[in-house]
Amino acid sequence: PGVILFNGMELLTSSIGEWLTLGFEGLGANPVIVSLLIDGVWGGIASVLSFLPQILVLFLFFSILEDSGYMARVAFMLDRVFRRFGVSGRAFMPMIMGFGCSVPAMINTRTMADERERQVTVRVIPFFSCGAKMPIIGLFAGAIFGGSGLVAVSAYFMGIASVIISGIMLKKTKIFAGDPAPFVMELPSYHAPVPINIFRATWERGWSFVKKAGTVILLSTMLLWFLQGFGFEGGAFCMVEDNDNSLLAFVGNLIAFIFAPLGFGNWQSAVATITGLMAKEGIVSTFGVLLGAGEDSSAIYSAVSAHFGSSAVVAYSFMAFNLLCAPCFAAMGAIKREMNSGIWTFFAIGYMTAFAYAVSLIIYQFGSWATGGGNIIGTAVAGIVLVFMGYMLLRPYKESTKLTKKL
Repeated sequence: PGVILFNGMELLTSSIGEWLTLGFEGLGANPVIVSLLIDGVWGGIASVLSFLPQILVLFLFFSILEDSGYMARVAFMLDRVFRRFGVSGRAFMPMIMGFGCSVPAMINTRTMADERERQVTVRVIPFFSCGAKMPIIGLFAGAIFGGSGLVAVSAYFMGIASVIISGIMLKKTKIFAGDPAPFVMELPSYHAPVPINIFRATWERGWSFVKKAGTVILLSTMLLWFLQGFGFEGGAFCMVEDNDNSLLAFVGNLIAFIFAPLGFGNWQSAVATITGLMAKEGIVSTFGVLLGAGEDSSAIYSAVSAHFGSSAVVAYSFMAFNLLCAPCFAAMGAIKREMNSGIWTFFAIGYMTAFAYAVSLIIYQFGSWATGGGNIIGTAVAGIVLVFMGYMLLRPYKESTKLTKKL
C-alpha cells in the first residue's frame, strides 16, 4: 500500500507543480517570483509530502499495536533487558514513540518517576529513526543503494544500537550511576483495536508531520532558495547562474572542512546537514534545491546519486551522521523543556553530535580502508575512537543506588 500511495502522491505533486508553473507563466509573473513560489515554496513542500504515504503506513501499524494493549506487555517483558543499560521498562513507551516523533516521546517521559532514568531516556530518544528521518533513509537507500532493503533496515538498527551503546556508557558515569527504579504497572486486557482510535492516532501524527512541512520546512526552503539563488557574480550582487557563486556556497565552504574527515567535505553536503537541524526531512528538499532537481523525487534520486558518485561509503557516512546527530529544532526545544536547564540541554545535544561524528568517522575511515582508499592518520584516529568506545562498553561497572551528583 505504501508503494502505491507513494507513486500516487509523487504524480500528484509533480502535476500540481506543472500546473502552477504554467499558471504563473500565463499570468506573466516575474520570473524571480515564479522561481520563489515553484522552486522555493512548492518544491520544498512537495519533496517532503511525497514521502507522506510511507509515514502514514508506519503510524497506522504503530497505532494498531498501541490500541490493542500489546505495547504495555512488551514494556513489562523488556524491563529486565532495559535494566542492563540503565533504564527500566518504563522507558519502552517513550522510546517506541521515538520511531514516530521525538517531541511527544520526550514529553511522555514525564510519567517516569526516577529523574536519573528520565534524563538518560531523553538523551537517547533522538537516536531512533523517527518519521522525519524516513525520507533520508528512503532517499539514500533508493538513490545510492538501488532500493536495498538491507540499507533501510540497517539504518533503523543503527539507531537502536546507538541507544543501547549510549545507555551503557552513560550509566557508567558518576552522574548517571544508580539502579533503575522498580517497574510496576497495570496491564490492560487484550482487545481488538478500535477503528476510531486508530484513525485518530494516525491522523494526529500524520497531520503533525504535514504541519511541520508547511511551517518549518516552508521557511527553511524559502531561505535556501534565496541563499542559493543570489550572490556576487560579475562584481555585483544579483541572481546567480552558477550555484558555486551563491551565498549558500560561501557559507557551506566555510564549514565544509569540519566534515572532511567523514568523507563529505563539500559545501552542498555541509549545507544539507545544517538545514537538517531545522527539520530532518528538510535534507531531501535541500538537495532538491541545491542540485536543481526541484520537487520530482526521481530527479532528486538521480541528482543525489550523481552528487555522491560511486562512493557508497561516503553516502552511508553522510546518512549515518544525519540520522544520529543533534535532532531538529523542535526536538531541541523539547529537550530544553524536559531538562529545564540550558547546561544539560547543551550537554545532551553535544553528546549526540559527538557520538554521530564518531560513528560516521569510523564508518568512513574503515570503509575507505577496506575498499582500498583512506589514509593512515584518519584510520588511526578512527581506531582510537573505536577502542575508547569499546573500553567504555566493556569496563567493569559497580552498581550503586546512590547518586553521586544531584541533577
